[in-house]
Amino acid sequence: MPGGAVARPIAGRSLALHSLAAELWSAQSLAAPSLSALGAALGWLASCGLATGLLSLASPPMALALPPALALPPAGAQAMGGDRALSRLLEQRGCPRCQLADADLVHADLRAVDLRGAQLQRANLGQARLDGARLNGADLSGTSLVGASLRGVDLRGARLEGTDLRRADLSGALLDPGALAHSHWQRASGLDVAQLAYADLHNAGVEAAGIGNFPEAEHWFNEAIRRQPAAAISWVARGISRNELGQSQGAAADFAYAAGLYRLQGEEIEAQALDRAAQQLQTPPARAQGGNGLGGVMLGGALAALQLLAPLAAKALLPIGL
Repeated sequence: MPGGAVARPIAGRSLALHSLAAELWSAQSLAAPSLSALGAALGWLASCGLATGLLSLASPPMALALPPALALPPAGAQAMGGDRALSRLLEQRGCPRCQLADADLVHADLRAVDLRGAQLQRANLGQARLDGARLNGADLSGTSLVGASLRGVDLRGARLEGTDLRRADLSGALLDPGALAHSHWQRASGLDVAQLAYADLHNAGVEAAGIGNFPEAEHWFNEAIRRQPAAAISWVARGISRNELGQSQGAAADFAYAAGLYRLQGEEIEAQALDRAAQQLQTPPARAQGGNGLGGVMLGGALAALQLLAPLAAKALLPIGL
């Protein structure tokens, strides 16, 4: 070894790794261009988590800097922005903590890029390909990711306030619990329901009901009830959705169950209103002479039930958290 350095115990490292380290140490006597190439090699090793281990074997340690694209700028450092930031992102496949607010990156191929801590507020990333990208801690407030491919993207710690993720592919995406509470993710594919908070699930049902899509509303209220079975308001909301779908018996069962939950909470007024609504659906009024037949009878019972629940129904179809 150069400089008469004494070999250290490898302690669990493979012989191949040790041999590679020895070759790197001998390169310290190479010319500057070769050292530059060596720095690039170490940069690749750093991305694999190996460079630190290799450098620790040297005595004295090697003083080789990693390529700038692989180093995360220190907190508080002035962020790179404008055309320089865009150029660095596209050429070096990364620009951590860069200022990219309002950037137009529609349809951009940004697979596996490093954008940790980047400022991407209001950027347009519609239809962009961001599979495997590192967006940890990035600010994506108001950013459009409509239809973007986000398979395996790391969004832990990212700010997603008002972020538009509709129709995006979120298969395998890493998210903090409740991270989507204030974003728009309806009709996104590959979304792991387990990563959504109860309020996210209930509010998705509310949004679907608000546009008259009651089959989808029923689906999301089902998920909300699975997540939090004692949430009476979700039982009421699902009952309303089922009532709109003509599922009178299912709606009556939901209202009756919700009545029991309210009663356990000491809310007798709500419980009694739900009991009456359930009874109204189970025993619709008799058909009036000259009426419109069975459909008219069923409709009359459904409307009467909803009238009984008017204040509670309004509450059930408001987003949680407002």
